[in-house]
Amino acid sequence: MKFQIGSGSSIGLKTRCDTTEGLILGKNSVINGNCRLDTRGRIIIGDNVSISEDVIILTVDHDMNKKDFSGRKRGVEVDDYVFIGTRAMILPGVKIGRGSIIAAGALVTKDVPEFSVYAGVPAKFVKQRPENLNYSASYKRLFK
Repeated sequence: MKFQIGSGSSIGLKTRCDTTEGLILGKNSVINGNCRLDTRGRIIIGDNVSISEDVIILTVDHDMNKKDFSGRKRGVEVDDYVFIGTRAMILPGVKIGRGSIIAAGALVTKDVPEFSVYAGVPAKFVKQRPENLNYSASYKRLFK
């Protein structure tokens, strides 16, 4: 595969990718098992990011305003120190800012500013997060 995976990072079993390229994963980040990564439009994930199980990140959709319902690719960017909770879904073209948290089950349709917490369907701002983050998200799950 042509993925770029930084040192200390891991991808859990049963994670599915749509192509053999289009994923850049920074250092000390983890993508837990059973995620779907639509890598057709490119996904860039920063350092010290934790993506929980069953997360879906999409990069391709259809333009409902076009007569031919044509497809379009729009990459997704997840900055450093982001945490994405179980079963969250990130839609095409979204950028999640540094230090942000996406709650479990959230549907992210728009960009998320740095150091903010978003939850719900669609995801909405809940609160700010401290800006002085300094930790490693790298870990290995047992028997996965």
